[in-house]
Amino acid sequence: MLLEMNEKTQQIILEMITQSDLNVAVRIAEKAGVSRQTASKWLQDAQKSGLIESAGSGRGIRYRLATLINIEKTYSIDGLPVFGEDHIWRQFIFPTVDDLANNVLGLWQYGTMEMINNAIDHSNGTEITVGVQRNAVYTTVYVADNGEGIFLKLQREFNLYDPRESILELAKGKLTTDPKNHSGEGIFFTSKSMDSFAISSGDLLFQHDANSLDILMEKSYSSSGTLVMMRLANHSQRLLNDVYNQFASSDAFDFDSTIIPVRLAKYENEGLVSRSQAKRLTLRFESFKFIILDFSGLTEIGQGFADQVFRVFQNDHTEIVMTVINANDHHCTTSASISNSTFTHFAFNIGSGSSPTTGPPTKITFSHCLPSGFTPITLTIAIGEFWVNGATSARHVNFSDGFTLYSSGIVES
Repeated sequence: MLLEMNEKTQQIILEMITQSDLNVAVRIAEKAGVSRQTASKWLQDAQKSGLIESAGSGRGIRYRLATLINIEKTYSIDGLPVFGEDHIWRQFIFPTVDDLANNVLGLWQYGTMEMINNAIDHSNGTEITVGVQRNAVYTTVYVADNGEGIFLKLQREFNLYDPRESILELAKGKLTTDPKNHSGEGIFFTSKSMDSFAISSGDLLFQHDANSLDILMEKSYSSSGTLVMMRLANHSQRLLNDVYNQFASSDAFDFDSTIIPVRLAKYENEGLVSRSQAKRLTLRFESFKFIILDFSGLTEIGQGFADQVFRVFQNDHTEIVMTVINANDHHCTTSASISNSTFTHFAFNIGSGSSPTTGPPTKITFSHCLPSGFTPITLTIAIGEFWVNGATSARHVNFSDGFTLYSSGIVES
């Protein structure tokens, strides 16, 4: 007797199809511990219910998630009422996601209203187009305008050498062409709120994905205006306040921290070797108190680049705390060889490369980027920022916010 599909097996089906459209029945059978015949029956039931679609037959059959919602509407910017972003959210977007959990609604409300407001206030265009696409696993919302193009506008407004530098500045956060009315936080926080976030303008595409490296690509074609794409799982557990808190002071709602993908400071296949590249990276660093430099995707950096960032800039801005994550031995050796600071400030990975965040105590064995003569130590901490006193011993550890360190039986604050 074949087992009937239930909510749990339905989720397995959707998961397997999301991973790949091939050999779906075989993978479902392995995952659920059932026969291939049962798995095929479940796929037929899911197709009848409208959740999935198929193409082909036999061993070549392919499955994909069915599109449940696919709508688009174009608005004249001059014809929008006051607070036009709120009008579009309530009248057009909200009805397509109103059955989702409150945390997901909050993420969508924040992200879509920020991106629509950007298009209305900053694009210098006459129209915006908003679209919603939804399947059983995730929802995608896009906002497009027919304006100047975000990368070209930022290049012009901030006198940048190349439009690609605009992407690095956006990744830092706190970037706005209208500081009187805007904080420059919208794109930064929206990108961190979504599973996938992309901006396409001119011949450039920037994509931030929660589970992979940020990508900067040159397209084979050029498009006018700006297109922003956002995607989020329908059953996401992410909370908007958690996104805020990761980059804001604990004692005030002050956006004072940022994570910067260092690889965005380089063009195409060039290496990060020069002081001019380092100055490009450190532009506007003084807007933040805590800066996390993410070296993922980079194999090496040059001595001049490292010296400019970790000695010259740091000595000129001692009030800024810079930390490093996802660094390899070469990054650490190059940085350590030029550091003349009285103490060296470090960071580390929590879990699989995530950024330092507040939360329950986490045990971490720290081994990367320790100065000569320092031995790895295991820390139990409540926040991911600390510095190691470079004078004598790795046991001399202080917490910037008074958290307690347990190391080798010694408790210090």
